[in-house]
Amino acid sequence: MEKQRDLLFFCLVLACSSSFLPWVSSSSSEGGPEKAPPKLLFVFGDSYADTGNTEELSVAWVPPYGSTFPGEPSGRFSDGLVLTDYVASYFGIESPHPYRLRNHVNKTVLQHGMNFAYGGTGVFDTMAKEPNMTTQIDFFQSSVEQNVYTKHDLSSSVALVSLAGNDYAAFAMKKGKPEELPSFIASVIDQLIHNLKRIRGLGVGKIMVTALGPLGCLPQLTAVSSFKNCSSKWDSIARLHNLKLRQSLQELKTNESITGSSCLSSSSSALTVLDLDSAFISAFDMLRHRSGELSENPLKPCCVGMTAGYSCGSVGDKGVKNYVVCDHPETSFFWDNIHPSQYGWRAVYSFLGSSLHHLL
Repeated sequence: MEKQRDLLFFCLVLACSSSFLPWVSSSSSEGGPEKAPPKLLFVFGDSYADTGNTEELSVAWVPPYGSTFPGEPSGRFSDGLVLTDYVASYFGIESPHPYRLRNHVNKTVLQHGMNFAYGGTGVFDTMAKEPNMTTQIDFFQSSVEQNVYTKHDLSSSVALVSLAGNDYAAFAMKKGKPEELPSFIASVIDQLIHNLKRIRGLGVGKIMVTALGPLGCLPQLTAVSSFKNCSSKWDSIARLHNLKLRQSLQELKTNESITGSSCLSSSSSALTVLDLDSAFISAFDMLRHRSGELSENPLKPCCVGMTAGYSCGSVGDKGVKNYVVCDHPETSFFWDNIHPSQYGWRAVYSFLGSSLHHLL
């Protein structure tokens, strides 16, 4: 069960450049007047973006998660900050409050936006009993209909959509056949595109969506090679997903150009794809080439189970820890078998500046 639970928290992103839709930003600057940065952040997706929505029984709510920030478990699948926190900081926005905990805070806290992401989820139902992305958007729509956010709020907002490999992990765990994988990837992309259009249709001004990262390089899969080699099988799934996403976005752009549709067009809106695949690989290379005591194997996780069947955060009946934490989490890219550490996310974030700049 521990290994199955770990598999649920695959996550992330795509390599794209230039423009894709009338509402997709160009990779090159066209000049013109500076636009105000977004003032609210809405988040949808999985454990790479979740900051506290999963139930308290989740591993994200037990030590040693949260040991770097905020010093105790906070519902983040890391020792500290995650993708959402760094994206929010880029725009000068306070990290948005988790949707599940919205009734426990003053309404003024919600002025920064809201986080609807739940760890372990995908565009479809996965092995996790948490709301999938469609339901997350339902929650968001209800908030809009209840006037929690005005049209003006939405027009000055940005959405982060994080899609992990959770759909593909569920496909594998359900014994999906290899020959069925291409059609399943197509269905995942179709649903993702529908979700992006729906978020835009609710009034969100700008959207960033993640492409799949190098799934084969997750410690869960590199452990068999002592964390030296990435799985070519899972990397090929990520590449096919990312290729299909590029094609679908380009096709949508072409169709809208032919029909003259303006439902997605807006001079003040944009969609940017966060290339986590490239960012992860660049971060790996950077860490490998560092000299001295900071040089670490970037594929080796910091927090692991002591023996097979256990994972980071596992505790026995008598409270005995069945996991070990490395001496220097501040220099480890991965926190556990699936998720980057705060240090890892900071390294990834350092390579996302040009993509995020498109949304300013």
